[in-house]
Amino acid sequence: MAGGETYLIDGKAVSAQVLDEVALAASDLIASGVRPGLAVVLVGEDAASQVYVRSKGRAAQACGFHSVQHTLDAATSEADVIALVAALNADPAIHGILVQLPLPAHIDSAKVLETISPAKDVDGFHPVNAGLLAIGDTRRALVPCTPAGSMILLREAARKLGVQLAGLDAVVVGRSNIVGKPMAHLLLAENLTVTIAHSRTRDLAGLVGRADVLVAAIGRPEMILGEWIKPGAIVIDVGINRVPGEGLDKNGKPGTRLVGDVAFESARQRAAAITPVPGGVGPMTIAMLMKNTLTAAQRSAR
Repeated sequence: MAGGETYLIDGKAVSAQVLDEVALAASDLIASGVRPGLAVVLVGEDAASQVYVRSKGRAAQACGFHSVQHTLDAATSEADVIALVAALNADPAIHGILVQLPLPAHIDSAKVLETISPAKDVDGFHPVNAGLLAIGDTRRALVPCTPAGSMILLREAARKLGVQLAGLDAVVVGRSNIVGKPMAHLLLAENLTVTIAHSRTRDLAGLVGRADVLVAAIGRPEMILGEWIKPGAIVIDVGINRVPGEGLDKNGKPGTRLVGDVAFESARQRAAAITPVPGGVGPMTIAMLMKNTLTAAQRSAR
């Protein structure tokens, strides 16, 4: 890939564009008599989950959606959570259902997620949607939001750099069902040659060093060093890790800062394009949740 100044991939700007497109399409759908509906289920009082849920609710309202939040006590039984999901499956005003993770330890997350109708599974975690993605049927699948958003940012970087993605070598570091595996399937669908690496991969540095496209989703702060990056590579850093910062916060406690899975400052010296943390992949996740909800509503109207 061509040299020159590193292109910082602006997830905030791209996500705003996606949300504008979703809101415009939603207004057309509402005019036809169908208002997209999103229901979020939050169990317990996890602080980070509460922040995410509020952000999702605000985005849904901004897009003109019917937005519902069900907040349940942490002691709520698994049977009651499943009953709520079943009721939302049957509600014609709800097109997307999102159960916020993590759930309390006494609830089987997999069992709850599998209760969600695949047609309303806007997180894309149901085995039916995972299977459709695995066989390359993105026309029918609802794709997990973070990988879907990462692909949009990757295409934007390739367009900016004048690079054809087909045929490039891609390495995905991380093998989760939420990001790593679906990301690999999306890259394959774009005709890249894909390797999935993980914490037990031998010579991870050497493998990363051969990647034209690197997607880091391993959940370890700055684990991937800048000197590992192939000069001219495109780097999509999915990691969001909170680490100690400088000084004190507003409450007088030790400050923290957010970093990715890639050592950003050194990596940007070698990469042709890279996502910052924060401000890269993060904003895309909520934008793609709105897009999946719109897609589910459009399909229901056919």
